[in-house]
Order: sequence, then structure tokens, then C-alpha cells
Amino acid sequence: MSAPLWSGEQLVAAMGARGQGAIPEAITGVSIDTRTLEAGDAFFAIRGEARDGHDFVAAALDKGAGLAVIDKAHANAFADRGPCAVVDDVLKAMERAGMARRAALQAGIVAVTGSVGKTGTKEALRLTLSRQGKTHAPVASYNNHWGVPLTLCRTPRDVRYGVYEIGMSNPGEILPLARMVQPDVAIVTTVQPVHLAAFESIEGIAHEKAAIFSGLKPGGTAIVNADIAQAGLLRELAQASPAGRIISFGEHPEADVRLLSCSLRPDVSTVDAMVLGQPVTYRLGSPGRHIVLNSLAVLAAIEALGADLALAALALGDLRPPAGRGAQQVLQGPGGHFILIDESYNGNPASMRAAIENLGRIPVAGRGRRIAVLGDMLELGPTAPELHKGLVEPVTANGVDVVFACGPLMRGLYDSLPSALRGAYAGQSSGLEPLVLDAIRAGDVVTVKGSLGSRMGPIVKAIMARYPAVTAED
Repeated sequence: MSAPLWSGEQLVAAMGARGQGAIPEAITGVSIDTRTLEAGDAFFAIRGEARDGHDFVAAALDKGAGLAVIDKAHANAFADRGPCAVVDDVLKAMERAGMARRAALQAGIVAVTGSVGKTGTKEALRLTLSRQGKTHAPVASYNNHWGVPLTLCRTPRDVRYGVYEIGMSNPGEILPLARMVQPDVAIVTTVQPVHLAAFESIEGIAHEKAAIFSGLKPGGTAIVNADIAQAGLLRELAQASPAGRIISFGEHPEADVRLLSCSLRPDVSTVDAMVLGQPVTYRLGSPGRHIVLNSLAVLAAIEALGADLALAALALGDLRPPAGRGAQQVLQGPGGHFILIDESYNGNPASMRAAIENLGRIPVAGRGRRIAVLGDMLELGPTAPELHKGLVEPVTANGVDVVFACGPLMRGLYDSLPSALRGAYAGQSSGLEPLVLDAIRAGDVVTVKGSLGSRMGPIVKAIMARYPAVTAED
């Protein structure tokens, strides 16, 4: 039987809280959402943009929460309701608990940031490290001001490895999160024109991403992308950080972890690389050149942690794209099968081009077509119209047959396409959804992509609701 995540007294002390009611001996999990809360969890009543967690404390206790973490203003309201930990600020208390757990860990810790590829790299690290020891990583893209401390609080004391994703949308967000995590290894996957609405330049984004290096434990390892224009700047910032070592990765001839060659197929890639002087050949179970390059960063982290490089390379063959980030599904369409690629979680110029390139590699069957269903890329600032129109080149170069588009920014791309490639346009994804559903036919390959705020996910759900998945028997 596994040890509890926390003792009740331990968690109360870590937060600097005042206990109210009968504090339980054991806390088995940590939750901020009553929909997923399980009996024995500590429920943190954090205040979000739309809702206050204190509105759900009663429901959490009724559901069996072992402890509710509440602020002083609500202490009297729950005085006789169940075990509570009373604090000045619930989010700050969760941060204190997360940092206390980090201080108690005897594990190799990796933190990942970057304009593109954070979650995929996090998942690849989870996969490769879990083959070598107990590993903890966030269940989703919990990379913000509440997601990072929540993930730290959920980390068991006895893990061998921990992987944490750190994101940002505004200046000054990465450093405090990196200091909570105190990684032994910090990765910047890439720097791209993302969140330009909040930054004056890509160099400003590079400075923000490189703040992850300032959170490193002294002597830790900074991992930088050697192929991007900001590589020199990232290296300079890493040298000014507590890092004791810098490892570069990419196709650049001077990269420490260097791609020698790769074979890109619709579903897998085969990679030949040189990892700090050691040749490594491996199969990568998730398609795309961008995934290949990020796998080099994974192997750099494996080496920096002193883990088994050969075992990690072997594990990469089992990597699969996460939901919303390239997951493929074969569905039964009108008259035959078609392929759906779910890229609906995010969209920016770099990831959009990568998705279109991957679409171009997948063969269609019979009279099938390559269909791109695209929503706006958000938070790009004044350059947004130009960046959307710039997608004409990858669309035409990669054999895309039909484009369905929605959103005011994608209108610029749609109007710039050759007329033969225009499927349909709508102002919002809800208007595009029925048009896409009716257009699909046997042999098609359909990619759905856009920023989360463009609401492309419902189009994916609608396609999967209408057309059943193909089973092995089919």
C-alpha cells in the first residue's frame, strides 16, 4: 500500500495554516475542482477569474474531502462543517505547500518551457523517465500560477524524477514559477512569435523564457535550442544564471545533441543523432520534424540527469501525440474510413506550419483530400494579420486540397488562398462546424487546429460524435 501524499498535520504546517475541526491523519490527494475530487483529497478553495472556490467547499466536504483549505473570511461559515485549514490567501498557501514538498524531494527535477512544444516534451520526458523510476508530471498543461504549485503539491515524496511544465502569457510570469520548481535541468524548446500582444519583440520573449534558467539549482543544466536565431541570447542568459552546464540541441553542426538524419513518415519517425559524442538511433512514435527536434532536448535532459540514454531512446518508440496536439483517429465516414488529426488545443505560426507539414505527409485514399480546418491564432499583436496570411505558403506547398477557416484573422488567409482551395469560411467555429461535417468523405485526412480561444475543440467533438471510431474488427 502506498504512503499517503501528506499527513494532515504536515500539510497544515507547510501552509502556515490554522487547523479547524478534526485534521485527518492522511491526505491522499490535492484538488481544486470538486468534479474530479476524490475522498481523502485536500480541497484548495482558490479564487479563479470566473468563480471562487469557497462556493464549492460544502460540496467538497460532502464528497469526502479530507481537508478544505479556506481563507479567514470564510472560517466562520465552515466552523462546524468539517476539517479545514484556515489561511490568509489560499493560492499563496498552495504555493507554500508546493515549495515545502519540493524541498523534501530527493529526485531529479526537469522543468520545460518554450513557445511551442512544452506539453509534448513534458509527456516525452514522463514516458522516458517512468521507464527508469517513479516519475511525476502534471496530468494536463498545468503550467501557470496555480498549475505549477498544484503539481508540486501532488508530487509524492518518493519519486525518482519530477517533470514540470512552465508557461507564460505576460512578462514576469516564468521566474517565480521556476523558483518554486528549482529544477536540476531546465529546457527551452524554442522561441517563436507567440504572445506578441504582450511583448515588444521576439527577443523579449526569449528573455522571458530564459528566466527558467534563473530558477535552476546551483550547478544545474540549461538546455537550449541551437537552431533558432535567439540561441546566442539564450546561451548568454544561461551563462548568467546558476547553471553549471549548458547543452545545446538541434541540427546545427555545433549542437551538443545533434540531429544527423531522420526519416519522416505519417505516423512515426526514425532518427539518427549524436548525443554528446555518442551515436544514437531510435524510433519516434509521434510524427513530425518538430517532434524529432524536441526529442533531442529530451535525450539531453536524460543525459544531464544521469539516466539511461539507451533505455530512454527505446521508450520514445512508444510516444504518442497528446489529445489536442496531434492525436490521430481513424473514423468511419460516408462510404469508408477517414483520418482525423486533433490539433485543436493551441495555434501559433510555428505549430500551425508544423501541423500543415504533417498533414502533407499523410497519404489520402481513393478520392480523399487533405483538409485543413483552421481557427484564429490569438495573442499575436499587430503582426497577426500578416502572420495569418503567411500560412498560404505552407498550405500550398504541402498539398492541402481544401481549407475551412473561421475567425476574423483567418479571413485574411482564406481570402488569400487560390479559389480552388477554399472550402468554406465562418465568423466563428460554431458556424463552420456543420459545413465541415457535411464535407467529409471517405479517404480524407482532416486536421483541425487553432488557438484554444478559437474553440476548435467542439468541431473535433462533433466529428467524433457523428462518425464512429474504426475498431480492429472493422
